[in-house]
Amino acid sequence: MNGAQIILEMLKLYEVKHVFGLPGETTIDLYDHWHDYPEIKHILTRDEKNSAFMAEAYAKITGKPGVVESPSPGVAHPAPGIAEAFAGSIPLIFFTSDVYPNDNKRSMLTGIDQTDFYSTICKESFILDRPEEIPFLMRRAFRVATSGRPGPVHLRMMWNCLSATADVADLYGQPECATYPSFRNIADPASLEKALEKLLQAENALIICGQGALSSGASLVIEQLAEALHIPVATTTTGKGAVSEVHPLSLGVVGARGGTAYTNGFIERADTIFYIGSNTDSTGTDAWSLPKLSDDKTILHLDMAPENIGNMYKTSVGMCGDARASVEFMLTLIANNNLAQKGPLQGFVEEREQARKKLFEAPVPDINQGIFPPHFVQVLDAILPDNGIIATEAGVCSIYTTPLFQMKKSGRRYLSNYSLGALGYAIPAALGAAYADESAPVIALTGDGSFGFNCGELETFVRTNKNVTIVLYRNDNFGWIKGETVLINDSMPFCTDFSKKTNYLKVAEAFGLHCQRLENQKDIERILKNALDHDGPSFIEMPVVSEDIIAPFVPKWIKGARKKNIPNIY
Repeated sequence: MNGAQIILEMLKLYEVKHVFGLPGETTIDLYDHWHDYPEIKHILTRDEKNSAFMAEAYAKITGKPGVVESPSPGVAHPAPGIAEAFAGSIPLIFFTSDVYPNDNKRSMLTGIDQTDFYSTICKESFILDRPEEIPFLMRRAFRVATSGRPGPVHLRMMWNCLSATADVADLYGQPECATYPSFRNIADPASLEKALEKLLQAENALIICGQGALSSGASLVIEQLAEALHIPVATTTTGKGAVSEVHPLSLGVVGARGGTAYTNGFIERADTIFYIGSNTDSTGTDAWSLPKLSDDKTILHLDMAPENIGNMYKTSVGMCGDARASVEFMLTLIANNNLAQKGPLQGFVEEREQARKKLFEAPVPDINQGIFPPHFVQVLDAILPDNGIIATEAGVCSIYTTPLFQMKKSGRRYLSNYSLGALGYAIPAALGAAYADESAPVIALTGDGSFGFNCGELETFVRTNKNVTIVLYRNDNFGWIKGETVLINDSMPFCTDFSKKTNYLKVAEAFGLHCQRLENQKDIERILKNALDHDGPSFIEMPVVSEDIIAPFVPKWIKGARKKNIPNIY
């Protein structure tokens, strides 16, 4: 067998169904054999960066490593998606092809040191230069990507290796590494018992779940722990969906990118906080002010990555282990020792729903033009089926949806890239999600700033005919930067505005999408239903004002807006 055949056989052994990428001449030897593997569908994209974001979203929905491939001419393009996966602990198997070894030293076209380039944003980087080593290296790649703190692994396919042949005696995979997390480990039982004691002693305990809880599939056991001890459960933005947000003990999102005055207030009042699968980053803690680093709170921290535990907060009990396996052990302790608490939280659900209703009923400021985003989210929340998937990204489209949209079922159906936050995520992520669950309606919420990064990918949507609705929040500027500049720096925005002449509907129509413009509040439900009912991709342009005109759910912006008498919602 040659190297190309061995690679495809190994992908088949790991039950890989989809690979995202685009062709290049250094990979043609691989494509020559791909025709013989129809069970491994290659998704042709228009930009390597988008391929990586698609694979990252695919991995989030399926619980399997995403697979992405890039030829040597565009080898630098996937970097934003690979970096997001690395920062967010999402497993990717990342193939690149390359010219002959050492040809980059001769200034060969497309030749760079790919290993050095990706070594800082991948868990490991391997060179496939001998076909007989491919099975060993691919087993290691899947094992490393899915175990411990998951993440991307880079496989650099040398051009000559794809056509070279070898007798292979070890053509087998490790099925346990075809999904993640593989090789679950329980945190130290003594530490888990000590943490449980702290929770039982607390007057106002709070559980906060990061995306590690989602990756672990720990939703059910976390809900059971909360029920046994009657503790509210909040999530970070990237952890949204870790518990059902209509669960009687679900608080909602906290922090600087989706926390509200109501939800963030629980952090301030809590005497004990149990972080599960969270790296206590700046977004989830409002730059470590929720809670403050100086607060005298009891901090309990369970995470797969030991480097995260106690990284920012003085921690009473640190626990290194898989979230689901470790919380299951805590539930066993509770059951065996009859430690369940008595009595539910009085009035919690009513108070939570009243706070949420108040946000939806906030008066539309006179200066608002187009659609007031809370009204759009309210309709989306009402009509999107429970199996629907939302892909969003940093900006006006996420800052309203994150706090206001309720995930009716637990699980990862709300995709955001707030581990790193590069623009241009929602559109490719939505396509990756559409392949991950082909029965689900998918919504991509993007801004006009982000749309400029990947509008060419609309051709892929039409070619694949996926049931994805793209909603373009149009404010003709980089609104987040304007918000920060005006509300925090108290200065004039610099280089943030776009031309108002751009006709986004004509762009989308030219690619072949079903297009609508949403300008009036009364039309939200009709237009959104039209899009969801359409068989194929849809595009909605929705004018909104930028964040310096109406300040949304960013605590420091709210303070700045109130000083300036600028309309705000929090």
